[in-house]
Amino acid sequence: MSKNKLAGQTPAVSASRNDIRERIIKAALGVLKKGGREALTTRSVSAAAKVQAPTLYRLFGDMRGLLDAVAESGFVAAFNKKKEQKPSSDPVEDLRRAWDSHINFGLENPVLYVLMFGEPRPELNLPVIEKSKQLLGELIHRIAVEGQLKVTEKRAAELIYSFSSGIVLSLLAMPEEIRDINLSYDAREVVVSAITNHDPLQKNASSEIVSAAITMQALLPSVSSLSEGERHLLKELLDRIATQK
Repeated sequence: MSKNKLAGQTPAVSASRNDIRERIIKAALGVLKKGGREALTTRSVSAAAKVQAPTLYRLFGDMRGLLDAVAESGFVAAFNKKKEQKPSSDPVEDLRRAWDSHINFGLENPVLYVLMFGEPRPELNLPVIEKSKQLLGELIHRIAVEGQLKVTEKRAAELIYSFSSGIVLSLLAMPEEIRDINLSYDAREVVVSAITNHDPLQKNASSEIVSAAITMQALLPSVSSLSEGERHLLKELLDRIATQK
């Protein structure tokens, strides 16, 4: 072929292998979001990506390979979001911010997150996963250097990783209209209290009142001196006190 013909090729004709690969991954994610795993077939992905089925097999091997590639794209997106967070002078507060960012990513990308964390595959050894763990390790090390870590760095990382992913999956399993984001905040503070010298759960006047309200809630069914209406009203008031932030 002459140089003139090569120079005249359109971008579509000269699309790189990576471009086609990314198009297929994006198409697969779109199919997953719209129809779930059952809708993900060679035909549906090929049609959405506007490629022939053999191209899909050549680039990914099989459907499992394609799913792994979609999951990897999620880990890359999550890692890039984590990198955007600039460290402050307080590593424990940075940990809280990193936790909240992770939770938000999961809630904003439910299908992708379930694919990333809902189907554990230890054999999926992706460089981006190691980079993400390294980023978390660096944050935990800063907490240790500050003298604020009370478990080993390895144990701290394991607790953060397992708790945060578990909370996202639990929230995603709830109907969105009753999903309570305070569950994430409470879990975050439990983890902070478990791994650092910070004790945000230490009792104070406010927590004592909440504890008393919860105790009264538990005992309310056994109180016979109240009418049904009074019992209902008191329960509403105790609920409001027990869930105050």
